[in-house]
Amino acid sequence: MTPAEIIEQALKDAELDYQQPREGAFFVKLPGEHKLATMTWLIVGDHSLHVEAFFCRRPDENHEEFYRWLLRKNGRMYAVAFTLDEAGDVYLVGRLPLASVSAEEVDRLLGSVLSYADDNFDKALEIGFKTSIQKEWAWRVSRGESLANLQAFARFADPSR
Repeated sequence: MTPAEIIEQALKDAELDYQQPREGAFFVKLPGEHKLATMTWLIVGDHSLHVEAFFCRRPDENHEEFYRWLLRKNGRMYAVAFTLDEAGDVYLVGRLPLASVSAEEVDRLLGSVLSYADDNFDKALEIGFKTSIQKEWAWRVSRGESLANLQAFARFADPSR
């Protein structure tokens, strides 16, 4: 089997939602708990498999602390690392040799992406978007709007705590 065929079969076996906009390119939806979905590209190149997933936009505040926190994470991660685009938005990216592409490795790679995105999402938002979250909380309270998707931030957003 080719690497693309291996990836496609692994995605089907894992029952993941994905699109294949062109041969060798897979756009995969990884469902999470904190970050509800991590959209991830798997792109088969001539010599390597490229993986890329959007993590979050450029932080509003605490840039130095935010980026230092991400860099510390990078040293303990498997196959991918946090990086920035020109606008400062944050992605998880990695590259693996095509010889390492197997169903098990695709599963491990996607599991890593999902784990790093989902497990780190709330803390990233707390560091880089705390003031915005607090303002959003106050605005929703003042209008009687739902706070359901902000509950992970109640410890610092809810002034009554």
